[in-house]
Amino acid sequence: MFFAAYFIYASAVAAIRPIVPEMAVLVITLNVGLLLWFFVFSWGDRFRPDSYLGRIRDWFPIPLILLAYREMGWMYVPQPSQAFEYRWIRLDHVLLYNWGMKAAIESLGPVIPGVLEIAYLLVYAVPAIGVASLYLSGKRERVDDYYSVMLFAVLTSYAMYPWFPSEPPRSVFWGIDLPAYESGLRRLNLLLVGNYGIHTSVFPSGHAAAAFGSALALIRFLPERKWVGRRQMILAVLIAVATVYGRYHYAIDTLAGIALAIVGWLLTRLWRSQVTSSRTA
Repeated sequence: MFFAAYFIYASAVAAIRPIVPEMAVLVITLNVGLLLWFFVFSWGDRFRPDSYLGRIRDWFPIPLILLAYREMGWMYVPQPSQAFEYRWIRLDHVLLYNWGMKAAIESLGPVIPGVLEIAYLLVYAVPAIGVASLYLSGKRERVDDYYSVMLFAVLTSYAMYPWFPSEPPRSVFWGIDLPAYESGLRRLNLLLVGNYGIHTSVFPSGHAAAAFGSALALIRFLPERKWVGRRQMILAVLIAVATVYGRYHYAIDTLAGIALAIVGWLLTRLWRSQVTSSRTA
């Protein structure tokens, strides 16, 4: 359902956005094909939900997240100004310097910066870790509940990109506020975001949305193993700090991504409470 809504929305954006016509045709054609595939796949899975099709369905959202991200990159339009970035950098400077965030992180030399770069790199595995945690706990039936929080946060953040055109601080404010320590891990992260990142927007942070969405979902839907959700929350916090300290995102991007994860978690709780009330009525 989340992907169907997202790809319909992306097609509508491609149709009205001033991008290359061939790219708009590509996005719309691809998404129509995906919607047909969703329908056929769901129809087949309905009759045998415990078959191999059901297990494939549990995992195929993970590559589709990457596709959803890339589609927004295809709809990049050169931005007329950098008004967003010049407003957002003010909060970063308050956190990094006035509140001492940068000094605290670098107080132990390269140790904490290294941990943050590892956490930032692990964000790409967060959805897979979340689904694997449910499988290993014998709670496969809760995978859809997990996705209801995580996908809401991630896909909503991607859907907002066309309306907040922006570039990351490391690009707009080149050479300013950068970490004091370089490392192979940082160079790897920069290589990944440089080669596979998009230029449509950085607001909200999809990294923060995915990390916190996954953590909140595991805390909510895997209460039997509280340590799993707590471990994911620790990772999410490290990722959030890394996005700002490493200049991958502005602080406002990260806060917005966290907010979307919380909204997804609250909406899921509200929906489940209404379902429970209707059944007992």
